Amino acid sequence: MLANKEKRIKYLGFDDLWFAVIGIVILSLSAAYIFYNPSDRLTTAEIIITLVASLFFSTCDWLINRFILIRLRKKYPNLKDSAQRITLLFLGILATVVMVDFIGVSLISLLSENVSYNFQERIRSLVVIILLTIMIMAIYEAVYFFILLKRSIREEEQAKQAIIQAQLDTLRNQAQPHFFFNTLNTLRDIIDQSPKEDAKQFVDKLSDIYRFLLESGNTNLISLKDELKFAKAYIHIQSERFGENLRLNWNTPQALLHTMIVPMSLQLLLENTIKHNIISRAKPLEININIKDDYIIVDNIIQKKSTQLPSTKVGLKNIEKRYALISDRSVEIVNDGYKFSVSLPLLKDSTIKE
Repeated sequence: MLANKEKRIKYLGFDDLWFAVIGIVILSLSAAYIFYNPSDRLTTAEIIITLVASLFFSTCDWLINRFILIRLRKKYPNLKDSAQRITLLFLGILATVVMVDFIGVSLISLLSENVSYNFQERIRSLVVIILLTIMIMAIYEAVYFFILLKRSIREEEQAKQAIIQAQLDTLRNQAQPHFFFNTLNTLRDIIDQSPKEDAKQFVDKLSDIYRFLLESGNTNLISLKDELKFAKAYIHIQSERFGENLRLNWNTPQALLHTMIVPMSLQLLLENTIKHNIISRAKPLEININIKDDYIIVDNIIQKKSTQLPSTKVGLKNIEKRYALISDRSVEIVNDGYKFSVSLPLLKDSTIKE
């Protein structure tokens, strides 16, 4: 693990090679300074031996505590285990520093009769070394805690995105049967009122529309250009049924065709308008599609039917929910009793939720 960079990053959260080297040197110099007694007149050789011994002790302390830290992370890897992991690490530091100091001094005493281990004399210095070691291990833990926190936030966001995606899939799948339901009603009217040849042409063009639905069925957003193409294909079918009694005014500048819109939203608005309003020679229906302030607006004069076709009450609510999941910008609906207007936000990258 000391030589393997990938493992160092995996278990410690960062490549600690230079941090360990510099830290061991600083720790050893600090320990040598703490244990140094100005009254002792040491020779150059003795100073070198003291520094080497201090470096040896510091290296052992660092590597053993580092090993304990890694073992504890393997056993208690989660954020909720932090208190238990830190407590055990603290106990490990205490035991390691005392053990290394005892073994090290005992080994030196075998080489020099002037050196002997006295715990009471060394306890003050040991406390300082323990505090320094705790500070160093705290840096490791702080980095690890930060990584765990980032991972937890990322997992929470991924879970949130998964839920949102599931909701979008449900709403998208809800919209398509709604479209199918209404087109069957239209087909029924054509069969009742028109020759069989018109019904055949309607079915042929309807198949083209469903091909579009299949191709865009897995997307949460679509370009305004493609949505307009789909909506105009739908209107072309309806025009065969209503002729000049259905009039549409398209005012959609080319410059905004790259913006994004919820799939089938514009088509659903047109579908609902046609479904709930009288369309006849005496009362032709005029629908306006305009773009203003990054909204595409569909409005019409209300010509309410005396008898309404069965409604699933899905269209507008479906569009509102899908926009709410994708963007902070909402659908605007205005009904003053005379005119009915719906404004759909045109989305760009900056207005789409992450």
